[in-house]
Amino acid sequence: MSKAKEKQLPLHKIIMVGTGGVGKSALTLQFMYDEFVEDYEPTKADSYRKKVVLDGVECQIDILDTAGQEDYAAIRDNYFRSGEGFLCVFSVAERESFQATAELREQILRVKADERIPILLVGNKCDLEDRQVTAEECQSKANEWRISYVETSAKTKLNVDKVFYDLLREIKNRKDQGVAKAPGKKKKKSKCTIL
Repeated sequence: MSKAKEKQLPLHKIIMVGTGGVGKSALTLQFMYDEFVEDYEPTKADSYRKKVVLDGVECQIDILDTAGQEDYAAIRDNYFRSGEGFLCVFSVAERESFQATAELREQILRVKADERIPILLVGNKCDLEDRQVTAEECQSKANEWRISYVETSAKTKLNVDKVFYDLLREIKNRKDQGVAKAPGKKKKKSKCTIL
């Protein structure tokens, strides 16, 4: 495929958020390269781009894998501004990471100033035995926030593709409805479709 045609493909920007060590990078790498990385250096912020077919239509996905450490919180807002959808990841084996999702969601809503921004709550590491957060608690939180909840395992690849494609669908649907424009933009540009 030529570079010119590739530039014309719709691009959807996903931001991975969650505290350190919950498996954001493992999920991203499993989705990108079909490989599970057991020992991964803590992320500062890595960006990945991949061509995918979403419901029969080719598009590009841009994934920003953010740092979970608090010392990067100052630059987190900038990352959030660029996102069109968010995978809010926690480990079902670590209650603190689940509790931290509430603050992350608040930060996203504050930065995006949009209650309906696509967010998926992702309970990772569901392959582990020492579970600290029940599926019922997670589903209850997702229902309260009116978002979807999906359990994943980057290790076994359970639902890894599902969470990315589900979020892509939400982003695409919003764009199709014309609501994905960033708040604060004065003039709405007309859409041009090249056939």
